[in-house]
Order: sequence, then C-alpha cells, then structure tokens
Amino acid sequence: MCVAAVAWNAHPDWRLVIASNRDEFHERPSAPLSEWPDDPQVLAGQDLRGGGTWLGISRQGRAALITNFRVAEGPQPGRPSRGDLVLDWLKQGALPDVERLTRFNPFNLFVADADGARLISNHPDFASTPLTPGIHGLSNGSIAAPWPKTRQLCSALEAWLSAGEHDVEPLFSALRHETPAPPATWLPGQPEPRLSPIFIRDAIYGTRCSTVVAIARDGTGVIIERSFDPAGDVSEEVRLQVDSLPETYTAISTLIQGDTH
Repeated sequence: MCVAAVAWNAHPDWRLVIASNRDEFHERPSAPLSEWPDDPQVLAGQDLRGGGTWLGISRQGRAALITNFRVAEGPQPGRPSRGDLVLDWLKQGALPDVERLTRFNPFNLFVADADGARLISNHPDFASTPLTPGIHGLSNGSIAAPWPKTRQLCSALEAWLSAGEHDVEPLFSALRHETPAPPATWLPGQPEPRLSPIFIRDAIYGTRCSTVVAIARDGTGVIIERSFDPAGDVSEEVRLQVDSLPETYTAISTLIQGDTH
C-alpha cells in the first residue's frame, strides 16, 4: 500500500518535492538508495528480485516513482516488472508505447523532467495526465479518487511548503504516521484498517522505506532514504546530494507514444 505526495512547481524555492513510503513484503530482497550499479547518474534503490526500482532521480534531471494499482485478482504472473518503467525513465528519459504499457500489471506512475511532469496509469484504461503546478498524490488506487492516507500526506506536504521549511525532518515525521483512517472513510476498494495508515508496521508486509526528494529551483537538492526493519525500527539511512541539474531536456510529451489528455 505505497503512498506518495508530490509537489511539482508548487513553491518559489522548490521545483520538486516528493515524500513517499514503499510498502512491501519484508522477505523481498532489495538494495538501499545508491548510485545505480551500471549508471552513476541514476540515484535509486534496487529491487533485487525484479531488477528495477520503485523511486529515483537522475543527474540528467529526471525523476520517477511507481505504485502498484490494487486489483481484486492481484498481480498476474509472467508480466514484466513495473520497476523497469522507473529505471527506463531515469536512464533514457523514455517509456514504452501504450500497447506495451498495457502488458504490465496495473500501476500508477509519476515521471518528470524540467519540461513537465505526468501521472500515468494503465488501469482500468491507459491515461497520461500532465500535472499542473501544485501538490499531487498517488497510492495503490485510482489517482482520481485518492485514499484518505494519500490526502493526509498531501496535506502534510502542503503545510511543510507553507511554513517555508528547508529541514525535511517534518516530512519524515509525516511519513511515520501510524493511525488508521477513521472507519467512516473506508470505501470499497480501499485498504483494510491495518493497511490504511501512511506507515504500516507489520513483520510480514509493511513499510520498508521512506524517501524524501527535495530539488531546488537552481537544480541542487537531496534524496534521502530511511529504511526500516520488520519491527518498524530504522535500520539504515542514505543521503545523496545533487549538485546541479541541466537546464533543458527533451520534452516529456514527445516521449510517450499515444499520449492522451
């Protein structure tokens, strides 16, 4: 039940701010945030089973994150890893065409470069939506109907921006919120109570890491990943600095074939 809040061109000081939790089975092997093994321009954690990543940025000025879209039948075996989409964007600034995107298990995908940002989903139908300046959220359900935990995290990010903060610790505090959503907010298709908090503490399936990305208007910034063990305690923290990002990139709208609005 991953969750993310994204501030895109929403503040005079910041081009991009992301606050995100990755929820996953603790037995699934992964490597922490680092320069990518075969491409030091990519800064991301690594899914050691699927080979891709769930969130990252590149020193060429790209950013991406993906969440699974929860469906009753669950993921279908034999389909390509959704983490490859994030890695392809970070490395190449490109995504597969629409026909190939529909072959992946359901997902929500955020991609950005200096020219723009989009939310892309392949369920129930393909949609690619350009983002206007502001705060946007995504989790494991419909982008058009955000879950309570998604709205809560977006509100925390909005408050952080409004306060003129530069210390990202309040964002990590928001990502540790463990109170379940009130019963009145539970709707069909939304997570059951144990999966409804922003931070899920569970020895089998829970929050594996929290990540904050903060990129300033001059292209400098930081990506910080805080990892958790099955008890929900911090096991590791990695902080990588971004010294500068390019000023121009290929327009994002030319990179998604079959683009829809």
